[in-house]
Amino acid sequence: MTFDKFSGDTRITLARPDLADQRLEGLAPAERYEASRVMVCAAPASAIRAAAAPDAEQWDQLLFGEIFRVLEEKDGFAWGQAPRDGYVGYVATGDLVEQGHPPTHAVSAIRTYAFGKPDIKSRPEGLYSLNSLVTIEAREGRFAKAAGTGWFVEDHLTPIGRGEKDYVAVAMRFLGAPYQWGGRESLGLDCSGLVQQALYACARACPRDTDMQRGFFAEIAEADRRRGDLVFWKGHVAILLDPDTILHANAHHMATAIEPLAEAIARIEATPTGAVLGYRRV
Repeated sequence: MTFDKFSGDTRITLARPDLADQRLEGLAPAERYEASRVMVCAAPASAIRAAAAPDAEQWDQLLFGEIFRVLEEKDGFAWGQAPRDGYVGYVATGDLVEQGHPPTHAVSAIRTYAFGKPDIKSRPEGLYSLNSLVTIEAREGRFAKAAGTGWFVEDHLTPIGRGEKDYVAVAMRFLGAPYQWGGRESLGLDCSGLVQQALYACARACPRDTDMQRGFFAEIAEADRRRGDLVFWKGHVAILLDPDTILHANAHHMATAIEPLAEAIARIEATPTGAVLGYRRV
């Protein structure tokens, strides 16, 4: 997926009436166009917010090592775009650093620590979530030193591009994780974040929000549903573990939970979310 074109969707278009990415000149109307500055997330996770304020709504998250293209810095926040899923918003500037060497590995454990020394008894840093990106610069024994942080147990890392095979099995590792609106980290995530992170671990592309995901994946008939398919409601998505059981991060349980599909359909139909919109094949 690429995000350097004008889609008309403000969530994934780095443009405002007063300022836009220079790659959108002639495509998105703006008073001026400037080049973005490539920065990298240096915190285990950092919110992408709706406004330049620490209490503004969290729309998405950056994980450690992910790029953020900054177009404006003001009042302690950077306005820009996360190329990995295209989301635009505001990130605390203290969580960003200049880009160094490209990442060599991704975190493959659901979450892990980095240590101050190649020793599990040394000071831990983190926690770093699945799909965080690291650049390995040294090795000692079972440990690998990552730029900008400490020493990881190398068994918790995998080379870039070497994904897992079963995204449903990956998603199951989030079972019990708290629900967090806009979250993508293992310590808390939302319904579409669960789908996206499980697919990222399998080196597969996936948009950020439920409506984007519903348009991205191929539609299937309800009768053809099987393990690994997705079921969509307005603003919600769940993963089928089998034709009659789902896994989803949801605000009812306030966690990533397993639930009978029929029970979820009945419960959700009684809310403003309403009826199922359809099924998609990943």
